[in-house]
Amino acid sequence: MITAENKNLKKIGIYGGSFDPIHHGHLILAREAREALDLEKVIFVPAAVSPFKGRAAAASGDMRLKMLQAAIESEEGFAIDDCELRRPPPSWTIDTVLEIRKRETDSEIYLLIGEDNVAALDRWRRFDDLKKMVRFVVLDRTGSQTRRNYQVVLRKIDISATDIRKRVARGQSIRYLVPPAVEEIIEREKLYREQSK
Repeated sequence: MITAENKNLKKIGIYGGSFDPIHHGHLILAREAREALDLEKVIFVPAAVSPFKGRAAAASGDMRLKMLQAAIESEEGFAIDDCELRRPPPSWTIDTVLEIRKRETDSEIYLLIGEDNVAALDRWRRFDDLKKMVRFVVLDRTGSQTRRNYQVVLRKIDISATDIRKRVARGQSIRYLVPPAVEEIIEREKLYREQSK
């Protein structure tokens, strides 16, 4: 039952990740989540260093932030928060949620996580506290139909940042995989040219 108290809460999504680079798969799922969950906005949070990836992103935090800004420019309902890039790594989700909650006091927070993060979720720092503060939503672009304990936004999209970096390193086109403004930055800044993994 919806009470008068929580009926007035805004619903916002927090979507963290390396975004190395941001691509159409990220954007399509963010839009899908916003519509499916009736979110007022989705806040993209680029990570400095993910605690579970064990390696730094191929592009610098500044470059990934520029690509994100270019990708969502004039896109209603999308925003960026660079709090993780401003904090010393690694980037803990609990710290990000606490920081955003201070500003978004009248909001219910939906934490949008990739399908690949679900298995390790209970190992996230202060997971028990985190699950009391947010609603987890799994963004599944595998189309696997795997049953989850969390709400799922499902859309089969076969685009990955790893593949995009490999294509750039091999001199192949990434048109239609990333927004044109992101492709321009990758080309202009000569990003991912040496990428071999």
